[in-house]
Amino acid sequence: MKLEKVISPIKNEMLSFRKLLKKSISSNNILIDEVINYILKRKGKQIRPVIVFLSSGICGKINDSTLRAAVLIEILHTATLIHDDVVDESNYRRGFFSINAIWKNKYSVLIGDYLLSSGLTFSLENDDFKFLKVLSNSVKEMSEGEIIQMKKSKSLDLDEELYFKIIEKKTASLFVACCEMGAISSSKNIKEISKLKELGLNLGLAFQIKDDLFPYIDSDSGKPISNDILQKKLTLPIIYSINKSSYSEKKRVLNAIKEKRDVEYILNFVKKMGGVDYSIEKINFYIQNSIKIIDNFKSSKYKSAFYILIDFLSNRKK
Repeated sequence: MKLEKVISPIKNEMLSFRKLLKKSISSNNILIDEVINYILKRKGKQIRPVIVFLSSGICGKINDSTLRAAVLIEILHTATLIHDDVVDESNYRRGFFSINAIWKNKYSVLIGDYLLSSGLTFSLENDDFKFLKVLSNSVKEMSEGEIIQMKKSKSLDLDEELYFKIIEKKTASLFVACCEMGAISSSKNIKEISKLKELGLNLGLAFQIKDDLFPYIDSDSGKPISNDILQKKLTLPIIYSINKSSYSEKKRVLNAIKEKRDVEYILNFVKKMGGVDYSIEKINFYIQNSIKIIDNFKSSKYKSAFYILIDFLSNRKK
């Protein structure tokens, strides 16, 4: 697997990361620990901590500070996923029941809050103020992005420019934080840190567009095919297709989305109008930008792993 090749140069670091992550969020409360264990057993690919380690390694030497940055990122990411599932009323995450599906919304929100406070406490205990500054800005951006998207889902008047603003805030900002925190944990080279922040932006944009594309290209992605439509989210494939359609067809599609019906028609409409091909073009654009940024760094096992990671993110199936 490509992801195994990515992790190969940081295998020991990832093992240490998982141990410290569990230690940092475990609780003496039996109920909280039950949920935490459920989360840890369904940990996903942990792409973001991997990016933290590679960003540190490509700039300098991975250290204890890098390890703590990776743990903090994963805690925040997990908390936001739990809150997102509550907001989206989603019962599944990575093919498994979501926290809110099992323990209901109120408890899920509190678990998300518990994780956020655990992350803050963890950082404060280690005087990692430089990380908190980066992460607090990322949380602000992510929240703003979600709020804008929720507001626009009611009016269904989202254009391409605003779509990119939203995904830059709600998704790419955390990728930027991963790259920046990894870099500042091992280096003070402002130029390299700036390049890695730019890398995070491009990776994050490509990642979210690919996510939004899954319902149209891969029914095995683990993302319910009608989920975005049922939540009235206008993603890039739909936005592009609507802009290319006639007034009558645009009206029909928007009404179908508004009334949460004719999902199959909407999916076929997007494919017919070129929304899929256009989205793939955009993904490739940001992937190529990412490769060009990594080209500027000196050769190392971390640089090689970054190339493999970029290829993995470009071709991932879920």
